[in-house]
Amino acid sequence: MSEPTTTTWKYLAPNPKSVYKQLFIQGTRIRARVLYGMFMSDEEPMTPEQIAADFNLPLEAVREAITYCQTEPPEIKKDFEREERLMEACGMNDPDYKYGGKYKRLSPEELTRILNS
Repeated sequence: MSEPTTTTWKYLAPNPKSVYKQLFIQGTRIRARVLYGMFMSDEEPMTPEQIAADFNLPLEAVREAITYCQTEPPEIKKDFEREERLMEACGMNDPDYKYGGKYKRLSPEELTRILNS
């Protein structure tokens, strides 16, 4: 069996200060998935050129972020699942939440368990 190939990104890197495991534009707090979401938006899709201009980023960085997300890296899926667990535990998925529903405060232990699972 061959070993999986590893892609070396020029503009993308992990952010060690973030709980997100997906890649960010180096030197920023901008997740690649955020840019990809703007590119793939059903309502108002943006071109890579528009995104680069809006975020003051090199066009190549935006294209790299899109390419990264199109490979469906497992860390993006895991980040999404972790976020969903956190929102569920906090009560944010309750239909009444945005109309003044109760937000449940999590204990440090429960938060750690959710973030590390």
